[in-house]
Amino acid sequence: MKNTKVLQGCLGLLFCSIHGLLGSALDCPDRDAGGTRCSISVEKLLDRAIQHAELIYRVSEEARTLFEQMFIPFSFHAQQSHGGHLCTSNIFPIPTSKSEVQQISDKWLLHSVLILIQFWIDPLVELQASLDRYDNAPSDLLNKTKWMSTKLMNLEQGVLVLIRKMLEEGSLELHNNESVTPYLLPTDMVEHVLRDYAMLSCFKKDAHKMETFLKFLKCRQTNRPSCSIL
Repeated sequence: MKNTKVLQGCLGLLFCSIHGLLGSALDCPDRDAGGTRCSISVEKLLDRAIQHAELIYRVSEEARTLFEQMFIPFSFHAQQSHGGHLCTSNIFPIPTSKSEVQQISDKWLLHSVLILIQFWIDPLVELQASLDRYDNAPSDLLNKTKWMSTKLMNLEQGVLVLIRKMLEEGSLELHNNESVTPYLLPTDMVEHVLRDYAMLSCFKKDAHKMETFLKFLKCRQTNRPSCSIL
């Protein structure tokens, strides 16, 4: 009970914050003499990005569970994989196994996180609009979805800073503007609900990947002899 209150307090502060955890990193008051480079260490930036990714994943799990309780009959729970083949891992070259993650470079590990983030920015906005049309969508679900969308964009900016600092290069963007929505067009209300459920399920899965990739990258930066993937 105590842990739940602490978590609720943390999330409440984040809901009220404009910039969130990564905002202070992007504001970066300690710049170099030319005012063009951020002096915050890579270690601190990674720590903030990891904290952000952890919270995004946690809230995505809560949002999916809440949606399931409200709109998915128990008999339909077996359809949790509905649309699963449409998740980003099968649309973009994102590593899907432990061995693949361990073999790729830091550059592609960071770019994989950025690809996942940029893929989901527009679909989360579209999911918000879809949930707004529900007659009985709880405000808690709407707030969580809006929060995830905002914090995902903050995380994107943090990862871009990491890429510039660690790799000395610009951003990697999705030039083909891929989105999950065209692959999940509903034909009726049931399909509409299952589409939104599939989107929440896929986002939860990819949010966990973002968290895992960032933690693995942090482990590599500490030069440990071996890094494991949870």
